[in-house]
Amino acid sequence: MAPNDMPKTSKEADSKAAVDKELIRELAKLLDETGLTEIEIERAGLRVRVGRGSTLTQAAVPGAPAVAGSLVASSPVADVAKNPGAVTSPMVGTAYLAPSPGAKPFVDIGSKVAAGDTLLIVEAMKTMNQIPAPRAGTVTKILIEDGQPVEFGEPLMIVE
Repeated sequence: MAPNDMPKTSKEADSKAAVDKELIRELAKLLDETGLTEIEIERAGLRVRVGRGSTLTQAAVPGAPAVAGSLVASSPVADVAKNPGAVTSPMVGTAYLAPSPGAKPFVDIGSKVAAGDTLLIVEAMKTMNQIPAPRAGTVTKILIEDGQPVEFGEPLMIVE
């Protein structure tokens, strides 16, 4: 059996979990100190993203414990997701409201759209994925900012 194939002891697994928790705390503290809204690092194959904002702050560490104040989902976001006109993100990525930096956005509040019209783009793994309008209607709310990281199922817009 190769050294890398050996099973980890519970002590090794516990030490890794402790490192993750401490890393999240350090990143959250760095956000406060610098005034940044988001920070992401990759260390030894583990990618961690911590952010804060008006609607959702996230830490992208599977199974990591929450740090007080760093993982907050406000209830208005959950209410918006239940709206029948909510357009949700089909993937984790970065949302862009325009086809390129400085270009006119695909839609604005009040824009009339047909089913299938592109509303925005979600970049995931260097691939630009167009997000189509699920039905015809009017864009009544845009719930994200250009360049904002989004999670799977996160509400992006309301088309009524």
